Amino acid sequence: MILVTGGTGTLGRKVVRGLLDAGRDVRVLSRSDKAPYDGVQVMVGDLETGEGVDQAVRGVDTIVHCAGSAKGDDVKAKNLIAAAVPAGVRHVVNISVVGANTIPVVSGLDQKMFGYFAGKRGAELIIERSGIPWTNLRATQFHELTFTVAEQLAKLPVVPGPSGFKIQPVDAAAVAERLVELALTEPQGQVEDIAGPRTYTFKEMMKVYLQAVGKRRMMLPMRTPGKAAAAYRAGANLSPGHGTGRTWEDFVNAEVNADVNAGVKA
Repeated sequence: MILVTGGTGTLGRKVVRGLLDAGRDVRVLSRSDKAPYDGVQVMVGDLETGEGVDQAVRGVDTIVHCAGSAKGDDVKAKNLIAAAVPAGVRHVVNISVVGANTIPVVSGLDQKMFGYFAGKRGAELIIERSGIPWTNLRATQFHELTFTVAEQLAKLPVVPGPSGFKIQPVDAAAVAERLVELALTEPQGQVEDIAGPRTYTFKEMMKVYLQAVGKRRMMLPMRTPGKAAAAYRAGANLSPGHGTGRTWEDFVNAEVNADVNAGVKA
């Protein structure tokens, strides 16, 4: 039995689908009792509080840990491992973020803007030190999240953006495919990063989105202080040489066309 945490989210659903297609028995830990697909066992629980986690890991050989949020990922990992160790889980596959081990989060401002990286690193260390054999995959920003950010910023008359920041967005489908591969093999520890095929400045990223939706916006570059921001400008969130999957342009155009087609059908 393979347990997928966050199995109803953007990445988790794709992982669940891949495991089902591989003929595996899949269980999902979720705060909702709604299954993402037929044939999936759902266990209701909450990794933030630990409620229901003991029951969810019972009889599980492998966990693919996809549950994540803007903060508190270290707490989620702690509660998961506290249940997984006595349950005899034999492999934990964790998804983390490129930069988790290289972006310093030392000040209040760093914590406010980049605390996500610290939470991911905390989760990595909890899993590594658990005694359970593990595999850790770091990915760059998902196209899906980048699209949401661009969509929201495009609603403003002037788009503020951090100067000097670059991103290398990756398709969640490619990340899910890699996680499925890792879940079906022996634990490998830290594996190579996974990233998108191209790197973009913030301005380039926004221009792709604005062009696709037929909008024009003025860009307002803003200098972000702090050590974490300096590391970001230096490319600590990037992974050259590990590009795969669709480009940002291809993803955006597919999403916009899907929305247009949905509107026409409606």
